[in-house]
Amino acid sequence: METLHAIRTKRAVRKYSEQAVPEEIIRKILDAGRRAQSSKNTQPWQFVIVRERATLKQLAECGRFAAHLAHAAFVIAILTAREWAFDTGQVAAYLQLAAWDLGVSSCIASIYEPARAKKILGAPDELFFEIALACGYAAEAPHAPKIGGRKKLAEIAHWEKW
Repeated sequence: METLHAIRTKRAVRKYSEQAVPEEIIRKILDAGRRAQSSKNTQPWQFVIVRERATLKQLAECGRFAAHLAHAAFVIAILTAREWAFDTGQVAAYLQLAAWDLGVSSCIASIYEPARAKKILGAPDELFFEIALACGYAAEAPHAPKIGGRKKLAEIAHWEKW
């Protein structure tokens, strides 16, 4: 898939089929994520990949809008040594675009109870944990882009000055 096509067609999917995603595909997604750009090439992320249904259900309870984690084929928890909003966003984008390219749908989830979530994962207390990515094969075909579903470039781009 071409990059611009992936960006245009990527959809957030919150309903997943029961079909497992092969480990080889998961590893390709993770490999794309580890190649994301980061501030000063620090690569501050660590990934915890979760496939166990009971753990997914527990993680889903750690965010007000994280229910979709419970039904994913797998979740990628993104943990960092400190709050690295830029870097976390970059790695999440790379992971999601790689997944989409490989036919795997995804949707980000905010973790509002990080201490609880880290305990569930057995992650060190000092790590920062703000987001997780639910991934899996879509239960139904993602909706085609809506005409006008995004703001027009002229509404958001200012050339040279405001």
